[in-house]
Amino acid sequence: MTNGAFEVPAKGGFSFDNCKRNEMLLNKGLKAPGFLKTGTTIVGLVYQDGVILGADTRATEGPIVADKNCEKIHYMAPNIYCCGAGTAADTEAVTDMVSSQLKLHRYHTGRESRVITALTLLKSHLFRYQGHVSAALVLGGVDVSGPHLHTIYPHGSTDTLPFATMGSGSLAAMSVFESKYREGLTRDEGVKIVCEAIASGIFNDLGSGSNVDVCVITKGNVEYLRNHVQPNPRTYTSAKGYTFSKPTEVLSTKVTALAQRAVVTERGDAMEEE
Repeated sequence: MTNGAFEVPAKGGFSFDNCKRNEMLLNKGLKAPGFLKTGTTIVGLVYQDGVILGADTRATEGPIVADKNCEKIHYMAPNIYCCGAGTAADTEAVTDMVSSQLKLHRYHTGRESRVITALTLLKSHLFRYQGHVSAALVLGGVDVSGPHLHTIYPHGSTDTLPFATMGSGSLAAMSVFESKYREGLTRDEGVKIVCEAIASGIFNDLGSGSNVDVCVITKGNVEYLRNHVQPNPRTYTSAKGYTFSKPTEVLSTKVTALAQRAVVTERGDAMEEE
């Protein structure tokens, strides 16, 4: 056996080849791109008949509220839904991709999707990118083996819990769950606790706000309650309008007509305007 050089097969995972280049660029004065803080409150719990998911409806771009009424509860399968926190584009892309894979799997097998299948696809994708895909998910559904609730972190780790919270308002929401959750909750009790947990995130976290979306998943049925609770209504409505003490006056108006001449010539299949 010789001591000659041999090639080592490339390993998968994230490549750190550009770290030295980035450090050199920083030393030369290039400013590194910043990041926008994201905010969300998403929750889920298991009750006696299934799973209840909840989310707020505020989308932020750093300090700016970009959307006051977005949807954070994503469709995965007829019996599976997923709440997303983090970068909106990442949560949309990841859930849509796995949803399409689940649909192809249903076509191939002719069977209902399993929650563990969705969990495996999501965690495998996120682990492959080592947290660089900013998607924190609460996955819930009911299949042949009963109700299931899982949390999936951006780096690919997962938890299986009777109740879960994620996002910037997760601590406020968790305080509600830890004080009021119990086994064997009825549907109305579960929806009430979920709404209270989301409202706690809305009023205690600047990244969460607006309304409360709820999704109730049972065996063979899904109830999506869009804007189920509106704990933080707008104080201004367009019907009332604004009043100004002194409106800006228009002193004079002059309209000048412009003479235009257009000549259209045909040259083969193309038409040009002069």
